[in-house]
This record gives sequence, C-alpha cells and structure tokens, in this order.
Amino acid sequence: MMDLHRLRLLREVHGRGTVHGAARALGYSPSAISQQLAVLERETGTRLLERVGRNVRLTAAGDVLVRHATTLLDGVEAAEAELAAVAAGRVAGVVRIASFQSAFIRVVAPAIRSLAATHPDIRVEAAELEVEQAAPALRLQQLDVMVGDEYDGQPRAVHADLHREHLLREQIRVILPEDHPLAAAERVPIEQLAELPWAACQPGTGHREMHVRVCRELGGFEPDIRYSSDDFLILLELVRTTGAGALLPDLVIGAGAPGVAVRLPAEGDVGRAVFLLTRRTRTPAVAAVADALAAAATDQTRS
Repeated sequence: MMDLHRLRLLREVHGRGTVHGAARALGYSPSAISQQLAVLERETGTRLLERVGRNVRLTAAGDVLVRHATTLLDGVEAAEAELAAVAAGRVAGVVRIASFQSAFIRVVAPAIRSLAATHPDIRVEAAELEVEQAAPALRLQQLDVMVGDEYDGQPRAVHADLHREHLLREQIRVILPEDHPLAAAERVPIEQLAELPWAACQPGTGHREMHVRVCRELGGFEPDIRYSSDDFLILLELVRTTGAGALLPDLVIGAGAPGVAVRLPAEGDVGRAVFLLTRRTRTPAVAAVADALAAAATDQTRS
C-alpha cells in the first residue's frame, strides 16, 4: 500500500519543480526527500519523475499518481475536519489564511474577530503573503484560504482545482500632497503629473505594473518612481512627507488619510478586485471562514 506521506512529497516536488524547492518548503533535506521518492517508485514499480535540466517533471505515471494523491489528501483533510467537529459538537478545526496587507487589515482581521464569537472552536492562523506565494501554498495544502487582488487589465492565473469568490471591488485613487496645485480638483488629470516623483511597490509586483501602465496609458509618460516599498502605509507616508505622488486602492485609505489629498483620475476609473481562493472541496470550518470574510468585505463596501 502506498504511503500518504510519500504521496504528499511527490505532489510537493511536482508543485515546486525541484527537490530542493520542496525540501525548503517542508523543512527536509533534499536527500531525505529523494530517498522517500525512491521508495515510492519501488512501491509503484515505475518511474514517477524525470529530470529536465535543473528541474524535474512528472512522468505519465507520476501525473496519474499526483492526480489521485490530490483526491486522497483532500479526503483525509475533510475527514480530519469532520472528526474535529464531531469531537467539539460544532464546527471546529484549524484554518490557515494568507492575505495581502490592506485586505489583512480591513477584511481578514475583522473576520477573525467575528469568528471568535460565532465559531469559537475554529482556530484561525493568518499570515501576510502576496498572491504569487500564497496560491502555490494553497494548492499544496499548506494554506486553506487565500485573499488576493487583481488589478484591471492584469488577470491572475486561473487554477481549475481552486474555487474563486469575489469579495469586493476598489477604486484606485490618486494620492497627492495636500498642498499640490491639483489637490483641490475633484478629479486629477494624470497627464498633468508627469513631473511628479512617485512612490510605488517594488518591481515585479502587480501594483508596480498597474502604476506604470496607468501613467503610460492615461498620462502618456514614464513615471519617475523614486521610492519603492511593498508596504502601502509606507507609500502613504512618503506622499505625506516627501511630496511624492502615489496610486493606491480604497482599502489603503480606510476611513481617511490626513495630510494628503485623495482624488480619482480624470481620464477614467481604474480598479482592483479583491477575491478569495479555496480548494474546491471546502471543510465546514473553511466554509465558515469564507462566509466571515465575505461578510467583512461587504461591511467595507458599506463604510
């Protein structure tokens, strides 16, 4: 009989692309994982992986086994959650959430507070992670729920094995120093901000891509991005203290942003969708957490 632990290792290696990547994620040595996979190949009587350069990929037999392993591991997860609920007499279990910063503050934290009252036997573990790191971890069962973002014109990858649920839509605001000449305008022409220094997220992020695209498409210029941080609150402070400009979503602004002017672009609206992802098979505890996140997101749209 095949060992579930070895099946999980095979799926992890497939998801990470290398034995070393799987070893780092799981806290094993590469040699230990290689040894366990060698045992699994002996158990199945066939090769499961083949090397391609520095990476590995599944053989046809390995692909079959990973597909069945996913079903088996999902079943074990569901059984553990159901047993925990039976033992507690109500919905129970551990649910691991990952979220980007602004949704963590405005959506995830309020949802956790609500769950403490409505589902005290659900233990929520939450961490700040960007979509690029969180989605693979969700597929590999290292997370249970992920809150992600998607800027207009920058669609995220679609995963057939994951369920996506819309939470809310935000507007992207032009953030200017309160003494900027255009700060009094109801809508700010992006094209008139070509000489402004900017603060944005690091290169390679969705926010940076959005910022550059908006300046090019709506303003017709290449932005002078002098300050970079993936912390939106730092970007907000840079506008307040250095005279830079920024393009930030509604969740960052929250109830207000003293010391800066918050305006919409004159050329047209730019938006960002906030969504959650789970595996297609949800345990009762994961379903309860997803409902709490949806309710917290709805509260944000009303505030």
